[in-house]
Amino acid sequence: MTSTEKKLRAFSDRTRLRLLLLLRKREMCVCDLVTVLKSPQPTISRNLAQLRHAGLVNVRKQGFWTYYSLVPPHGSVHSQLLATLDACLKEEKSFAKDQRLAAKLSRASLCS
Repeated sequence: MTSTEKKLRAFSDRTRLRLLLLLRKREMCVCDLVTVLKSPQPTISRNLAQLRHAGLVNVRKQGFWTYYSLVPPHGSVHSQLLATLDACLKEEKSFAKDQRLAAKLSRASLCS
C-alpha cells in the first residue's frame, strides 16, 4: 500500500477523523483523547497507531504519558488532506462538541 493510500484510508474512519480534528490545533495526551471521545483507551491507541503508520501523527513519550500531534504536511496530498479538516469541522456539527470539550481539558488536563 502506498503512502497516499494509507493517508486516505486513515481519513475514512470516523474515530480517526475525530482524532485528527482534535490534534489539528495542539498536541494531546492519550488520556485526554479518551476523555473527549468517550472511547476505551485500547480503541483510541489502536486508531492512533494507524494514524502514525499512515504518517499523519507524531508520538512523544514523557514519563508515564504518551502525547500525539499532527505531522507537518509533506507533499500536496498530505497538505490537501489536512486542509479538509477545517471543512469537515464546519460541515459536521457533531465534531464541534469534541472541540469544546478539548478546549476545557486544555485548561485542566488529566495528565498534568
